[in-house]
Amino acid sequence: MPIYDEDRDLTKTNSTPCSGVREDLLICLQSSDCVKLHHKSPKECLKLRDPSVPNECFTLKTLLFECKRSLLDNRQRFRGRKGY
Repeated sequence: MPIYDEDRDLTKTNSTPCSGVREDLLICLQSSDCVKLHHKSPKECLKLRDPSVPNECFTLKTLLFECKRSLLDNRQRFRGRKGY
C-alpha cells in the first residue's frame, strides 16, 4: 500500500519524476522477509521473484516501470505522467 504523508515537508523530498513510487517500492522491499531475514539485496529479491516478497512490491515495480516509460512517450506529454 502506498505511503503518503500529508505532513511531510515537500522541500526535503526528492522531486524527480516517479520518486514517490520509487520510495514506496523501496519501503516495501525493505520491510519484506527476503531483505530482513535472508539478508539479500532488494534488487536480488525482485530479480529472483522471492515468494517472501509481497505481491504489492511487484505491483509497485510494474507501476514504476510504467511511470518511467511514460516519460519517454511523447503522447504522455499531453496526458500527464502516470503515478501522479
